[in-house]
Amino acid sequence: MVLGKSARCGILFLGVSLVGLLTIGCNWFIERQVFFPEKAMTHTPATVRLPYEDIRFTTSDGERLHGWLVLAHPVRYLLVHCHGNAGNISHRVDILTGFHDAGVSVFMFDYRGYGESTGGISEKGFYLDAEAAGRMAREQADRYGAKLIVSGHSLGGIAAVHIGATERCDGVVLESTFTNMGAMARAHYLLPALERWLKDRLNAAGEIGRLRAPVLFFHGDRDEIVPIELGRQLYALAPEPKEFVVLPGASHNDTYWAGGNLYFVKLGEFLSRL
Repeated sequence: MVLGKSARCGILFLGVSLVGLLTIGCNWFIERQVFFPEKAMTHTPATVRLPYEDIRFTTSDGERLHGWLVLAHPVRYLLVHCHGNAGNISHRVDILTGFHDAGVSVFMFDYRGYGESTGGISEKGFYLDAEAAGRMAREQADRYGAKLIVSGHSLGGIAAVHIGATERCDGVVLESTFTNMGAMARAHYLLPALERWLKDRLNAAGEIGRLRAPVLFFHGDRDEIVPIELGRQLYALAPEPKEFVVLPGASHNDTYWAGGNLYFVKLGEFLSRL
C-alpha cells in the first residue's frame, strides 16, 4: 500500500507529537519525582562552630546560586560537595565537621530553587549549576593553592561526574551514586518502558569515562535507595585509578557516620595519593 502525501504527513506529525509528549512526561517525572528542593534554611556552619564565608555566584543562564566556604587550615585540599536531591545545604552541616577534622576545606552549594539560590530546578539547570559550581570551586582552589576534589552524594554524584568531566580537578569522590535515571526507575518501578525512556537522563554512566582524575567510590551495603549494584556498575565504567569501598552497615543517608572510621581512613589514603 502506498500512502498519500497527506497520510505520510499525518504519521510524521503523530510521531513528532508522541516524542514531544514523551519528552514532556520525562521532564515532569524528573522535576516532580526526583528533585525535592526546600527554601527554608535551618542551620549554618556556625551551628557546628565552624567559621565560614557566604559565596554567591552566577550560572551561565543568569541564576544566582548560594554556597558556603568552610576552610581547614592549612588549605591543602578543597572539596566541592554536590548534595543529594532533597532539602538544601543547611540540612547537611553535620558532614562539615568530619571533613574539617580530616583537614579538608569544603565548598558546599545549593542548586537553583534550593535554599537561597534563585530559580526553579530542572535537569538542564542542574547541569548548568554544576558547571558554575565547578568554576567557582576551581577559582577558590587556585586562590589558596589547594588541590581540587569533586564530591557528590547520590544524585549529587551525577553533578560531580559532570564537573569532573568538564573542569580540571585532582580527584573525584562518589558516594551512593547510580548510573542513570533509567536504572533507578528499574530498581523502584516495575515499568520497563520507563527505564528505556529515562536511560539517557541524569546519566553519569555516559560521562564517567571522560574523567581524568582518580576516583574513590563509597557505597553502603544496606543502601535502600540506590542499590549497591548500581554503584558497582558505575565503578566498572570509570577509568583507572579507582577504588570501590563498601561501608558495612551503612544505608543511603548515613554513610559518613555508619561507615565510621573506615570512611575517613579511606578518604585520607585517597587524598595522600593525589
